[in-house]
Amino acid sequence: MTDALQPLLVIAGPTACGKTAAAIEVAHHFDGELVGADSVQVYRGFDVGSAKPTLPELRGVAHHLLDVLDPDQEVDAVAYANLADAAIRDIRDRGRLPIVVGGTGLWIRALVRGLVDVPPVDPDVRRHLEQTAASEGAPALHARLAQVDPISADAVHPNDTLRIVRALEVYEQTGRPLGTLRAEHALGAPRYRTMLIVLDMDREQHSAVIERRAKQMLEAGWVDEVRSLRARWGDDIRPFGSVGYRDVLAHVRDEVPLEETLRRVRKSTRVYARRQRTWFKSEPGVSWRCESAELREPDGLDRIAKGLGL
Repeated sequence: MTDALQPLLVIAGPTACGKTAAAIEVAHHFDGELVGADSVQVYRGFDVGSAKPTLPELRGVAHHLLDVLDPDQEVDAVAYANLADAAIRDIRDRGRLPIVVGGTGLWIRALVRGLVDVPPVDPDVRRHLEQTAASEGAPALHARLAQVDPISADAVHPNDTLRIVRALEVYEQTGRPLGTLRAEHALGAPRYRTMLIVLDMDREQHSAVIERRAKQMLEAGWVDEVRSLRARWGDDIRPFGSVGYRDVLAHVRDEVPLEETLRRVRKSTRVYARRQRTWFKSEPGVSWRCESAELREPDGLDRIAKGLGL
């Protein structure tokens, strides 16, 4: 259960738009703590490529739901919401403001509004779909998903076998697209009194930031990180399917040249940012859309205080 009367600040938006830096500044101003909403940063060891904030970058601000799972563990949106609920209660019990920050839109929706009930996993259906993915490849399943559930297909990468299988599973069990079910539930009763702020920036500027950050990540040891993770966990862990990591894994495993790897990382990140932007553009209940710098200015901080009733 959640306490919908208590204020919850959520700072969301596409990757590389300054969410974490803004959230840290806001946390310092309002005596807050951060709760991550990032489906890669929850995993231990996935640091460089997920832009996981370091202790110096956090400047003393507590950040919950970083490094809470091993890479071979699975987590879905409902499980995430349960973890976030517990972190939010803990923060409030200590008299501080919880600030959710991240770009995983479905997780944020599950937290602030809940998700539609879907049937549990049918082992036989899942086994059949996984066998098809193994024999024909995930892109073939993605093409099938695009025919029956274009909303889900548009939100899922063609190589994300886990999410593709789950969406097809729901369709085969219910006869209804998972994307439609979730869209219908998007206007459900709020679980929190949320101020949802979506950050973004000029498209050309954003593209330049993505280009620069990808290069910096590779220079910061991303390849060595992936090599170490692969040696311990193998190739078939879920976070290796995430944006950028699958490209660096191909460099380590298949000897894709580093320059080509950089090009692929930049391209896949731009595509991912475009999908995130589309998601948050249609997300209900957004209180304010702005750039990161606006949020940290005195007028922006005043707007947050009024929006939360502080």
